[in-house]
Amino acid sequence: MRALVVDYHMGNLRSVAKALEKVGFEVRVSSDPEQVKVAEVLVLPGVGAFKDAMENLKRLGLLKEVLRHIEKGKPYLGICLGLQLLFERSYEFGESQGMGVLQGEVLPLPPKLKVPHVGWNQANKKRNSPLLKDIEGEYFYFVHSYHAVPKKPEVVLTTTHYGLEFVSSVQEGNLFAVQFHPEKSQRAGLKLIENFKRELYG
Repeated sequence: MRALVVDYHMGNLRSVAKALEKVGFEVRVSSDPEQVKVAEVLVLPGVGAFKDAMENLKRLGLLKEVLRHIEKGKPYLGICLGLQLLFERSYEFGESQGMGVLQGEVLPLPPKLKVPHVGWNQANKKRNSPLLKDIEGEYFYFVHSYHAVPKKPEVVLTTTHYGLEFVSSVQEGNLFAVQFHPEKSQRAGLKLIENFKRELYG
């Protein structure tokens, strides 16, 4: 049960690695494209600007291998930026192209709201998934100013209310991504990661 946490110089990776280890993953943190190429499970966390994240993935030679991993249907867990980058484009500091794995775009939270959205909010189930076993309606920790708007509603797993109803997790096949931070969400966050592992390995 090996997981590779992709280091593309966007945010603190250690807390993500520790959470994965806690539920039984053997974890490596790496920015080496060759490690991404052979990874069983890929975890893409991240905090910061969408455009910088895409530029770092390209500059480090990681983008091609991340896309190849997803195209092969291998397991992928995206956290925060790791969810947003899956979409076609973002409008953070101008328009930037994303990975385009999922159709849709990343938009700013409405200006009437206090941003960034920081704190605990509920993830409300929109469809059934083993990933939500025993955590339906739980509260998770968020830190973000933008939110993903998928073109296909069938990829939406949960939504969260913060002035509007926004998408807080998506799932398509072995691809799973969350806007919140499970590694900072205590029991519910660890349970979610444990469910991800169980879905993959039984």
